[in-house]
Amino acid sequence: MYLKRDNIPKFWPIPRKGTKYLAVSKHNCYESIPLVVVLRDILKIVRNNKDVKRLINEKQIQVNYKDIKVTNYPISLFDIITFTKTGECYKATLSEKKKMVFEEIKGKESENKPYKIMNKKVLSDKKIQVNLMHGRNMIIKEKVKTGDTLIYNLKEKKIVKILPMEKGREAFIIEGSHAGYKGKIEDIIERGGKILAKINSDKGKINVWSKNIIIIE
Repeated sequence: MYLKRDNIPKFWPIPRKGTKYLAVSKHNCYESIPLVVVLRDILKIVRNNKDVKRLINEKQIQVNYKDIKVTNYPISLFDIITFTKTGECYKATLSEKKKMVFEEIKGKESENKPYKIMNKKVLSDKKIQVNLMHGRNMIIKEKVKTGDTLIYNLKEKKIVKILPMEKGREAFIIEGSHAGYKGKIEDIIERGGKILAKINSDKGKINVWSKNIIIIE
């Protein structure tokens, strides 16, 4: 499946002029960029789809420390791309221009991924299932609230820590007019039945709906 270049989402950091069609992610297409576009058009590591297939077949590339099978695998916010042969790692994040960019990372940073807890429910055996951003679900023992952030070690497949949404925490804005900015939460208030975070950011003091932020520290 392909997408006309004129219709690509605004967060794709590629020019609107070029080849007429671009690949579409296998799933989660409204929040992700297909791997082939990331490697060819953004990181410029490969020349074409054939090169991506070769890396996949030779198990030279992983996403979140998992082998993948398709060139249009979706790369979403905070996903980590690892090149197994060189050890290079890149994390997907947002720039202040609301574009997805890829930062080279090393060490423990390349192993841990933050997941925002979108909602949760108690199962029949009293275990807690949390529903995370980008559709991932997980059974956990830890006490958490909706809006908290779960830091997960992708290599060891375990929770490193839980970051509650509270005053004094560092937040990253993932959606809305201030997307791409980060700052410290100075206060959390309720307005019109919704939770609003007052953040002291690089852009100054701004108010952001809690659904649009993820706690990063």
